[in-house]
Amino acid sequence: MKIAIFGSGGVGGYFGGRLAAAGEDVTFLARGAHLTALEADGLHIQSPNGDLHLPKVQAADRPQAIGPVDVVLFTVKLYDVEASAATLAPLIGPDTVVITLQNGVDAMDMVAKHVGDRHVAGGAAYIVAVIDKPGHIRHTTAQQLVFGERDGRRSDRLAAFEAAGIRAGFQAKATADVQADLWTKFVRLATWSGMTAATRSTLGVLRDHPETYEMMLAAIEEVIAVGHAKQVNLPADIMESTIKLMQGFPPQSKSSQLEDLERGRRLELPWLSGAVVRIGKEVGVPTPIHGFINAILTPFVNGLPAQASAKAGAP
Repeated sequence: MKIAIFGSGGVGGYFGGRLAAAGEDVTFLARGAHLTALEADGLHIQSPNGDLHLPKVQAADRPQAIGPVDVVLFTVKLYDVEASAATLAPLIGPDTVVITLQNGVDAMDMVAKHVGDRHVAGGAAYIVAVIDKPGHIRHTTAQQLVFGERDGRRSDRLAAFEAAGIRAGFQAKATADVQADLWTKFVRLATWSGMTAATRSTLGVLRDHPETYEMMLAAIEEVIAVGHAKQVNLPADIMESTIKLMQGFPPQSKSSQLEDLERGRRLELPWLSGAVVRIGKEVGVPTPIHGFINAILTPFVNGLPAQASAKAGAP
């Protein structure tokens, strides 16, 4: 398959690297020092599933240099989706599918505005991987992609990509209800990212204090209630399975949103707790905890506020 990795960070770099190693025709869209490193020394992946060095990879800084492909793995951050989706056209052929792998539940609609519904499929990535340094991906745990057509059919194009993922050695699954899969992840991620960032605490701290633990459970219930009001077919045991999953996380676990907050980076808040609040209003479901999270994190949504940044730099 001809595959473009649009956003070659931890997620795109890892899955793209595994696909390229298995013989797929993969091109990485990257920029800056990361692109320079890919062109000079290829891609390095450090992983508990086996380290990998691809000394020669195909890399480009713009879609026009690649042309139409079979699959686009679209892995940019949510705040870059609109601008990036507007540049997708050169990658789109008659049956190209763009698989959105963003957090939240808005990305499919955001991308479809630019390329059309028939070229978009939803996806959820379950993986912990980061760019350790330019050209180097550090993978910690999990390596699963779940993806599906908007209308629920099992298409030939996603069946072919599922087979490519399996050949590449990671878990790949074409699902018949991608909305249910996206919302299952959203229930968990919106809550964990919001609670850890709002409290500036690890998951272990939140679990160990009854007050924050009860608040976290109530926040999970808010997202489930919003999903039910949207008539999403969430699993019957979503609360129980979420609690079990949460109890299994290492106590030092942080969300990427907390790490972004600590580093003064932009936040995906408007598409996480912010989206819970927005969709809750649309369907008439109160979301007071996510409303609180959204309110206290909004000053940091574009990075460290100027006043705080100036103060931090003062002697």
